[in-house]
Amino acid sequence: MVFFTCALVNLIFIMRHSERVKSCLASYFAITRTQVPAQHPPGVKSMHNNKLILAFLGIALMSPLLHAQTMSEQQVDGLFESLSNWGRWGESDQKGTVNLITPETRVAAAQLVRSGVSVSMAHEVLEEAAADNFSPYDHRMTSIGSSPGPWSGDFIGVSYHGYAHSHLDALCHRFQFGTMYNGYPEDEVTEEGCGQLAITAFEEGVFGRGIVMDFPRLRGVDWLENGTAITTDWLDEWEAQNNIRVGAGDIVLIRTGRWARRRALGPWNLAADSAGLHASAVAWFKARDVALIGSDSALDVKPSQVEGYDSPVHALVLVALGMPIFDNLDLEAVAEQAQQQGRTEFLFTTAPLRVTGGTGSPLNPIATF
Repeated sequence: MVFFTCALVNLIFIMRHSERVKSCLASYFAITRTQVPAQHPPGVKSMHNNKLILAFLGIALMSPLLHAQTMSEQQVDGLFESLSNWGRWGESDQKGTVNLITPETRVAAAQLVRSGVSVSMAHEVLEEAAADNFSPYDHRMTSIGSSPGPWSGDFIGVSYHGYAHSHLDALCHRFQFGTMYNGYPEDEVTEEGCGQLAITAFEEGVFGRGIVMDFPRLRGVDWLENGTAITTDWLDEWEAQNNIRVGAGDIVLIRTGRWARRRALGPWNLAADSAGLHASAVAWFKARDVALIGSDSALDVKPSQVEGYDSPVHALVLVALGMPIFDNLDLEAVAEQAQQQGRTEFLFTTAPLRVTGGTGSPLNPIATF
């Protein structure tokens, strides 16, 4: 009884003193209304039969989370259950939230092309080792002008995961509790590649409404300082300022200003210190039914501000939501073009390499206004 009374007091106080909490609570209750997944991550107790208790627990915990960014390992473990999309599109599903991109959303996205201006959202290939690039592209010429014959040729090789190269993470890229999205066991990934959830699940490409969330512009700075956590209230504030609402099937891109900072100050170790999403914000993207998410870094704020997790956002997004992630995009040009065009939405197009069993793919996404 004391717990429920405290929860109610928390709710009244929060609703009177903070508009941004309303959206947080709306997102939370939207999550509790989602379909019960067919399977649950092992080791996490099922909570869907106790939604009322969960709702009060969410209310009681929401206030401190808005002010103290640190979350416990147990809190994040619980999100794997409450945010799970497992079974939502069937037990054999391979695409996760990309299922939210439909023929109807593609047609609507095509209508966003008005000026015909296109910009790349991939960073140029980095061939030099640096603090943020432990696996440079290997680009070598195999045939040049002085070689016999009328052709030139080259070799390109790369280990693209990490903090340097623009790429898309397949759903088999991350394990949690010994499983991947939809309950597939981690031993499906062998020396031959990913037996389930490989990058070829998206071989038809991605075509939909893209939205760039420019948080440095929101804050009036060139880039976010390292360690800055983007939380749910930031997302709501950005929407309100830009008069747009993220919806089902959207591709949402988070600009932190990472590449602007790199050009001005040089490379640094992003794995240890970088701006990005806080784990508590993942519920917002689940509630909005976002199809894919990406950023100009590796999405997670570093340090993660979550005990026991290095990259909790990656873990939750890939494993619980089944949402592919674009890492290390260069969003400088698209953010500038959005400012010039006076709108933050555009047609987003890209396609991964058709690598059987691949854990992801380098790519060159295009924004067309």
